[in-house]
Amino acid sequence: MLAFKYISFHYIKYFIVILSALVLFLVGFDYMGSADKLDISANLLLIYLVYKTFFAIDMLLPLSLIFAMISTKIFLIRSNALVSFYSLGYSRVDILKPFVVVSTVVIIAFIGVHSISNFARADEMAKNIRKNAQYLSPTRDLFFTYKDKFVYFSKMLPLQESAEDIRVFSFKENSLKEVLIASKARYRDEAWHIDSADIITKPDEINFNSLGIKVNEKNNLEILQDFRPKMLDQVYEGKVNFTIKDAIDAYTLLKAQNINTDIVKSSLYKIFVYPFFVPSMIVIIFFFVPVSVRFLNVSLFSFAAIISSLMIWALLFALIELSSHKTVPSEIGIVAPVFILFLIAFRQWRKYRLAT
Repeated sequence: MLAFKYISFHYIKYFIVILSALVLFLVGFDYMGSADKLDISANLLLIYLVYKTFFAIDMLLPLSLIFAMISTKIFLIRSNALVSFYSLGYSRVDILKPFVVVSTVVIIAFIGVHSISNFARADEMAKNIRKNAQYLSPTRDLFFTYKDKFVYFSKMLPLQESAEDIRVFSFKENSLKEVLIASKARYRDEAWHIDSADIITKPDEINFNSLGIKVNEKNNLEILQDFRPKMLDQVYEGKVNFTIKDAIDAYTLLKAQNINTDIVKSSLYKIFVYPFFVPSMIVIIFFFVPVSVRFLNVSLFSFAAIISSLMIWALLFALIELSSHKTVPSEIGIVAPVFILFLIAFRQWRKYRLAT
């Protein structure tokens, strides 16, 4: 228990320091490169920097956990604390446990933060502030299918949960049957509400005896039940950074309509699977480190461990991007590499556990 508390304290300390340094570097570098484009008010500039900070934390938190483990292990070696713990009867697995437990708890906590915040969309909102001086830019010319209807929004405002210039086309037996035309719609109570709309109805057969096209006005209509504005914006604009709730809702809805769900699955794997490569990397790196500086070139080990971590992190990040754009299946691009790292880490852990 003494070793667990001591190592956890230093691990968390190094993690906070490293994450803060990396985030400040990334946000500062971004600001220097974008300062001439940020001709906005001080309030919006502050919000822009906050969103960039959220994006940096989202991207760099897994890497910071690995770097913190490397730093803590070197600290334990240099201070001879590691040798002391081993001499007191602690095994390698006992020393490893604080790193695995703390990193796993941090990852689970961060996934929980994802479920109650807009971390996933922070970069998108920052770009909108830089480009349009507002959090979310209107989505224009949105055309999509919903159940047996085709829907067109000339402009949708996700933040205001409203849409303008709506057209809803209904088909029957591959023939256009009805067109709904409305100037505005607003999302409330899990549906899109239209105060007033014109309904244009086409007869089944057009001939000299048919009554022709009918135009009726109807009030208080509901369309697109359970299709939230932010989900519409993400799914049909082809964006890939879903919040957990939006991703789950989008997957359920698209699956029910037999529409491709690869992008949504990729987003869910990125949130729930990808971060767990960290405990595996910690286990793999941990067992390559000798117990004393007499058997270790600290500078060389630090360089090799950091470069290896960066390369694996960059590879996983690249595979996530490929999966998000449907270049490779998300199961191969995200799940498989994390699972392979887990198998390697489990083999290492089992080998040294049996040795003790």
